[in-house]
Amino acid sequence: MRRTAGRTGGAVAYAGPEAAETAPEPAAPVQAPPAQQPLPQEPLRTEFPFQLPRGYVDESGTVHRDGTMRLSTARDELVPLRDVRVQENPAYLSVVLLGRVITRLGTLPLVHDGIVENMFASDLAFLQDFYRQINAEGHTRAAVRCPHCAEPFEVELGGSRLGES
Repeated sequence: MRRTAGRTGGAVAYAGPEAAETAPEPAAPVQAPPAQQPLPQEPLRTEFPFQLPRGYVDESGTVHRDGTMRLSTARDELVPLRDVRVQENPAYLSVVLLGRVITRLGTLPLVHDGIVENMFASDLAFLQDFYRQINAEGHTRAAVRCPHCAEPFEVELGGSRLGES
């Protein structure tokens, strides 16, 4: 069987004795598969509420317990390293860093490292743990298996101090 292109519109014409009997039916138009709807994504949470175990006591005696901490940026972790107090005493890093990422504490108009510096030790420890928790998003531990006994266990991958990842 020979196929020849017709002169009008480029349709294919079949030549030969069987052409009249076996001409193919016109093909159905090709339909694109239905577009898959993207799964709805949860918006990225950048701020997280917390409640201090004891609370920060301001100059007037008011106790501030409820607050909000935002996710840390690379800048938040780098800027305190230039602070003279941090250079002289690396333990001060967490105070400066928390002063940058706590966005609200009770009714205080502004939260800064001086506020964090005057918190109770238990509240500071709580905030350090909270910082690690929201910024690591559960990725600081890895499940592994002992090469000798094949017993599964977890190892800590993150840094041991605030600001070390």
